[in-house]
Amino acid sequence: MFLASSAKPIDDSLQNLVVEIETQNPDLSVVAARQLRYSLQQTNIELTITEPRPFNVLEEFIIRAGIQFEPAPTAQELASLLGLDQIFVQSTIKNLQKLQTLAPKSAITVTEQGRLFYDKGAVPQPPYAVQIYAIADSLGETVTFQAEPLNEVVINLPSLTSILQLNESNNIISTLNLEQVQKNLQASGLGLHVPETGKIVTAFRTIGSTQTIWRKISLFLIFDTSNEKLIIQLRKGKQILDSRSKWLDLLLSEGKISLDTLCKLPNESLNFEREAAKKYQNAGTAARLENIYQQALGNSQKKDVIQLRDREINKSFLELVSTAKQQIIIYATWLHHLNLNSEFIAALEELAKRGVSIIISYGLEWEPENLLEIKEKLQAIKTPEDVPSVQIVGLEEDVYIQEIIIDQEIYQCGFYHWRNYHESHIPLGELVYQVKKIQIIQEAYEILSTRCQNYVRKIWQQAVEKRDIQLARECLCIWGTLGKLETALNQIQENNWLELLPIYLNVVIHNLKSHNLADDSPILQSSLLLLSQVEAEAAFIEQLRLAYRQLLSAIAQQNPDTALNLLNNEVWVQFLRLHIATETDSPTEFISQQTSQPKTKRKTAAPSTRKKKTKA
Repeated sequence: MFLASSAKPIDDSLQNLVVEIETQNPDLSVVAARQLRYSLQQTNIELTITEPRPFNVLEEFIIRAGIQFEPAPTAQELASLLGLDQIFVQSTIKNLQKLQTLAPKSAITVTEQGRLFYDKGAVPQPPYAVQIYAIADSLGETVTFQAEPLNEVVINLPSLTSILQLNESNNIISTLNLEQVQKNLQASGLGLHVPETGKIVTAFRTIGSTQTIWRKISLFLIFDTSNEKLIIQLRKGKQILDSRSKWLDLLLSEGKISLDTLCKLPNESLNFEREAAKKYQNAGTAARLENIYQQALGNSQKKDVIQLRDREINKSFLELVSTAKQQIIIYATWLHHLNLNSEFIAALEELAKRGVSIIISYGLEWEPENLLEIKEKLQAIKTPEDVPSVQIVGLEEDVYIQEIIIDQEIYQCGFYHWRNYHESHIPLGELVYQVKKIQIIQEAYEILSTRCQNYVRKIWQQAVEKRDIQLARECLCIWGTLGKLETALNQIQENNWLELLPIYLNVVIHNLKSHNLADDSPILQSSLLLLSQVEAEAAFIEQLRLAYRQLLSAIAQQNPDTALNLLNNEVWVQFLRLHIATETDSPTEFISQQTSQPKTKRKTAAPSTRKKKTKA
């Protein structure tokens, strides 16, 4: 067993979170946890903004005359031609000259800027000023903008930046140029810099001095038994700061910081905890199976935990698989022990037609030459949305258990290789348990799901470093199967990898159509708001347009009102800018077009007994 939390350097305020971390993933042991503080820099910023207004009739006549007449008329000539008072025409011309729409010449001469505004049917208004607050994060090295200032809070904790000997007074905001300010403003959602509508921030300046605001941050030192390595995590609340955590890992590996300084943890304590954790890893698995065994012995009446022997096992396995409505997760210590014969493949193909998502995970593979062939065979099985139905997850761990979880409602497990035989073999002495007891199923699901999520985090980092689309696609599909669509979207956004959006949306559409995602899930609005970050000339724009149309169609087929509500003004502007919808469309007409499309004929699955749809 791991050391008790009371014997570790863990702050009292973090005890509950430590229990949560270790409960969610039995392979992790928190060996130290400290609460610290870090600084934010708050600066008052004044923005200079220009935005256009529509032409009035006289302004349009004057500019058109300057463009179309040859030679260009004077103010007097145009006034005579229009039958207007010359003073009235001259006053309008002077105003257009101040706005740099006309050049300051006697003949009406339209500037290049004036021609651009004429094409848009608008002229710039005089610039005006707006004051907001820039918040610089000393850890994330990021700058965000908000309308209201942060509240100053007194926090009497050690400073993380002092421990790491960082310069807290370094003013990130002073290094920003106008282009960076404009980009950060667009990401802030304040609506102050919107080039598509002509609203432009043309200048900025700081007002007064920069104020230091303190906030809490948590530092965790965790031992991962599955990979036998230490992990450093920085967290704001429950949110893991991935990039800064990896940075601390690097500093530790280079010897630039010590665990004693960082976590108040002597090396002898760490070595003791590491050995205890390694011994506990498979002991925990054995204890779970022993608990199930004991319940099976005393469960002759309820039948929610039963034993299956010998020939019953394979028959039960295939029958169990065929009942799935939404999700299957399988784990085998060795992948080739699953006996992927034609009968099993046919069962998986039928599940894919019904929209069932499947994860097949394995711990070890002693026949690597067969691994690629097995993966190709399984990943060729697609859903009606052309998304791989079967995800292969290589956990690289020696957890000796074979298990399958169906729709989080049925669980089958055992130590033996209960799929590793053919019809001609007679298995002797094999024993597995079939469980319908919710508490046991949920515990097994949390453990297996967490191990799969750990795997995804690992290969996602590889995908990001290499910008490997195929590897990233695999991650998105696994996250989708596990109901972690919000995690997937956050990772796309954090790594500025918008090229993955069409793939991500196909995964979302599959989850919608297979009723694994509610049509009013907040993740749908979040994915639509990302459109503001997409360039109209992006190489993947055609795939993106198609994916967003299909997304709205999938939602509209289930609930047209929900689809229409998603197309708020902000989203609709992006639909028009990126030509997802045409200029002649209105949101109502666009949704009507989606609902009028022929529905794909597919077999309707039986109603799920799960409590509710996921709101990712």
